[in-house]
Amino acid sequence: MHWTYLLVLAACLCATVPLEFVFQVRVLRRPVILLAALLPELVLFLSWDLYAIHAHQWTYDPRRIIGVILPGGLPVEEALFFLVVPVCAVLAFEAVKRWRSPRMPAPRPAPSRRRWPA
Repeated sequence: MHWTYLLVLAACLCATVPLEFVFQVRVLRRPVILLAALLPELVLFLSWDLYAIHAHQWTYDPRRIIGVILPGGLPVEEALFFLVVPVCAVLAFEAVKRWRSPRMPAPRPAPSRRRWPA
């Protein structure tokens, strides 16, 4: 089935994107911070994949991809993999961190600083 790779990525998103709303982790609401976290990984692993494809050390099963090939011979699903999986990991990590953090008690109001008549 040509959609296998994309369906797996979609399943990963379907399992983790609700964490954004259930635990209010605000990962997707801070795109600049998320991109800063993803950019090193994207550059490293996309370069690594492109090199492996160029050196004929890595191939993709044409029966599992839709056939859209990016420059360098990289299937679009593989590029999406390096975006989707880390986003899912960050969502899961932040949700667990939020769930496990002890609930902070509400701050007490500051004591009143009344001036007593002299």
